[in-house]
Amino acid sequence: MSLRIVVTVKYVPDATGDRHFADDLTVDRDDVDGLLSELDEYAVEQALQIADEADDAEVTVLTVGPEDAKDALRKALSMGADKAIHVEDDDLHGTDAIGTSLVLAKAIEKAGFDLVVSGMASTDGTMGVVPALVAERLGVPQVTLLSEVSVEDGTVKGRRDGDAASEQLEAQLPALVSVTDQSGEARYPSFKGIMAAKKKPVESWDLSDLDIEAEEVGLDGAFTKVETADARPARTAGTIVKDEGEGGKQLAEFLAGQKFI
Repeated sequence: MSLRIVVTVKYVPDATGDRHFADDLTVDRDDVDGLLSELDEYAVEQALQIADEADDAEVTVLTVGPEDAKDALRKALSMGADKAIHVEDDDLHGTDAIGTSLVLAKAIEKAGFDLVVSGMASTDGTMGVVPALVAERLGVPQVTLLSEVSVEDGTVKGRRDGDAASEQLEAQLPALVSVTDQSGEARYPSFKGIMAAKKKPVESWDLSDLDIEAEEVGLDGAFTKVETADARPARTAGTIVKDEGEGGKQLAEFLAGQKFI
């Protein structure tokens, strides 16, 4: 029986761009380029490695987001995933982590799965809670923050590294795992992979396909919201210390005044 792996990925604003909030205090995704979250690339890589070791496996990438989020799916497909699912609906605008976990869980159930693989966090929200929320909604064990992961005989195993020790963890499938940026570099899509990705199936679902009411998601259904936001102040000129014999003393006084020393 084929091992069904679903990888959750997110289309995020480029961290090197000028990111800011829109008028409704959600992240403005129109004025900055987006891409597949770097932390989710590690999840795709680990899913592909697991699939390579299995006798028969299928990797599906799943994202929730606007039309442009298909770019994240194409990147994952070009890396080697077999197919993709895109959940898109205007009523999803402003959905928080709780609502996102509901949509992902419903989509994963509809797709069918044995193993769900997620990144440790998204590079825009950086909350790191969605994998655990999805596992709870699916009613499956979660083995999170793994730097090493494998599947054998219906069991997923992994290593979680802490500051003082490492843990060896395992769970029976079906299960959910999240992987860290220490799990191994993600492969770079080859030209062949990029061309092949254009022919791979991408399904599009909306809220009605998942039996989710609009009131359960979006800004109105959010459990958390941004109340206020202020633009980052413009960068000011730095302090210049001219060394006229007292430069070292002035530098030390400046650092002490800033409590750097």
